[in-house]
Amino acid sequence: MTDRSTGPAPDRDRAREHLDSNTGTPRWVKVFAIVGAALVLLAAVLLLLGGGEHGPGRHASVGGTVPSSAAVMR
Repeated sequence: MTDRSTGPAPDRDRAREHLDSNTGTPRWVKVFAIVGAALVLLAAVLLLLGGGEHGPGRHASVGGTVPSSAAVMR
């Protein structure tokens, strides 16, 4: 019998090259992940540094006051 394993098989080489060229994460996925991470980081920085007044008084009209829950109950 002849031993067929002595020479390279062209079909196997082409299949291996095809698999090697398609492995890894696509570039668009990497770009999307980097942009998403940058947006999350930007949002975190804005929340930390934004400060400002938080709470119900923030939504009051200019010069107006927001009644407290005790004043509403009277």
